[in-house]
Amino acid sequence: MAGAWSWRMLVIGAVIAVFIFLVIQLRLIIIPLLIAVLIAALLVPFVELLVRHRWPRWLAIVVAMLAVLVVVGGLLYLAIWQVTREGSALSKQSVTAFNDFRSWLTTGPLGLSESQITDGLNQLFKSLQQDSQIFITGALSLGSTLGHVLTGVLLTLFSTLFILIDGRSIWNWIVRIFPKRARPAVDGAGQAGWTTLRNFVKVQILVASIDALGIGLGAFFLGLPLVIPIAVLVFLGSFIPVVGAVVTGALAVFIALVYNGWVIAVIMLGVVLLVQQIEGHVLQPLIMGTAVKVHPLAVVLAVAAGSLLAGIPGALFAVPFVAVLNVMVHYVSSGVWRNRGPGTYDGPQTVIWQTVPQAVRRPRS
Repeated sequence: MAGAWSWRMLVIGAVIAVFIFLVIQLRLIIIPLLIAVLIAALLVPFVELLVRHRWPRWLAIVVAMLAVLVVVGGLLYLAIWQVTREGSALSKQSVTAFNDFRSWLTTGPLGLSESQITDGLNQLFKSLQQDSQIFITGALSLGSTLGHVLTGVLLTLFSTLFILIDGRSIWNWIVRIFPKRARPAVDGAGQAGWTTLRNFVKVQILVASIDALGIGLGAFFLGLPLVIPIAVLVFLGSFIPVVGAVVTGALAVFIALVYNGWVIAVIMLGVVLLVQQIEGHVLQPLIMGTAVKVHPLAVVLAVAAGSLLAGIPGALFAVPFVAVLNVMVHYVSSGVWRNRGPGTYDGPQTVIWQTVPQAVRRPRS
């Protein structure tokens, strides 16, 4: 018995390893596709709402896509506009902060001399010159990177559009890959996973908005510059659990330290910690925990594993992946799908493409 289970586990592990390897190798395609699935999970309820109000389906999809582009483009424009407007002040204040820091090194508890500071800076510059090949290589690869980003954006838009337009056929094709007896289980598990993914996206946007509003208002009342870029970065960073909140919060504290001194930086740190505590102990357990039904320890481990395997994209998709997988496994293990039987499957009924109310659908034959 132990030998039989051992080779089965080895086969499963090998399949998982090959799958992870293929995902990493095809990341330039997989990542835009996964982002498109998240966006589609957000837009499907909006499209359904418009269709229920007798909008043509094509018009509802166009309006939903344009709404996403307008919102994302507007946030980025506001952030870039404020950074550009305060660019000169930013450079001057950075120089002032550097000079103050250098003065503190000589007059503070470290008691460094000017020659020691100069020698340290010279060593830093020499190291940068010796490693300049890295920067040259990075500059030469910049065009390739921008091309990858543009390709990823276009692929995300096209994938989202086709999921909204033809999601029924896509899911129908996926389910029919499986053996006939397994199709009811796959279909039901997919429906449960899709519902969980939709709940996750809606709740994550709510949590990210609260984080951005709280830290943004704190920065505004403390008189910090670049309030809009801070809020936008906090909003985007909140989609990466644990890691995103720490990084964006540290950025807000750093800006407060450079512009307003250590007292305001300490207060800003308190605001960031307060917002993160509210998120971690109130929003995540009460809202996110109810929506995705994943234990906080599983969230931390999933984010750590995702970061180790795929960096930032891995951390971004770790929680929804674990949440969807958890719901799908529970559905299959519950055996509810057996009531449908292997001969009752005639195509997916309630997943990506839902745009018609249940009451007016044609009954299944």
